[in-house]
Amino acid sequence: MKKLLIAASMLVLSAGVQAAQDPEAVFNRACGVCHNGQLPMAPKKGDAAAWEPRLKQGMDTLVQHVTNGFNAMPPRGMCMDCTAEDYKATIEWMSK
Repeated sequence: MKKLLIAASMLVLSAGVQAAQDPEAVFNRACGVCHNGQLPMAPKKGDAAAWEPRLKQGMDTLVQHVTNGFNAMPPRGMCMDCTAEDYKATIEWMSK
């Protein structure tokens, strides 16, 4: 019974995982260098048309691209202290 309660507690806690960092702060510190329009292959913040095909790939794929690097994007997207949740929140924020 104790193991069941521990497992249930862990499940509840993991379901509420949120980004530890503010997406706008992450963007300003790390992502904006490329996603403010300086690099034509990097989708610009707020450019819904540019983000649409990327978002269709799924958030897990986008986070993997950021984490491992993709095309011209360096691994971890220049945010060495970001978690997967930080990346998800920042991608969502950039794509709107």
